Amino acid sequence: MKKLIVAILISCTSNAYASDLKAGLWEVDQTRQILDGRDMTSQMSQAQAMMQQQISSLPPAQRARMQAMMSQSPGGGTKICISPAIAEKDTPIVDPEGRCKPTKFSRNGNKTSFEFNCTTNGRTMAGHGVSIAGNDGITTSLDMTETGSGGTHKMHSESRMKYLGPDCQGIAPPTSR
Repeated sequence: MKKLIVAILISCTSNAYASDLKAGLWEVDQTRQILDGRDMTSQMSQAQAMMQQQISSLPPAQRARMQAMMSQSPGGGTKICISPAIAEKDTPIVDPEGRCKPTKFSRNGNKTSFEFNCTTNGRTMAGHGVSIAGNDGITTSLDMTETGSGGTHKMHSESRMKYLGPDCQGIAPPTSR
């Protein structure tokens, strides 16, 4: 069960990027993860640290491939590339592959509220969130229910995004927008 929970959290760590995105490289840090009423934040940090430790023991070429595949930064945050086309759309990104789009969103100043309900890869995700933008950073709070082969799980996630610059450093942006 513990491995299932960690797998669900890892698969959800990249969910719900805000609008107000600039084109370029961003780092996403999960600041809080609550799954089915249990605070999983420390377990997520431990799982990310363990993955980084395992990756660091690989030969240099293999390590580089794994880090590029996982888009992990040395600090544990996930790096993502936002293309100019995605930035222009200026809508919340619910999942990193772009298959789940918000069903509703609204903006009031630097605050964006959104809702989503979709099925991708055999799992249904439904929920709502709020993103607040400012000073090359965006904070997002998300409440979601996910149903799939592993059952139904409720998750609350909080993340912080930091703009790193216009160069994506070889990380490819999502293509299915």
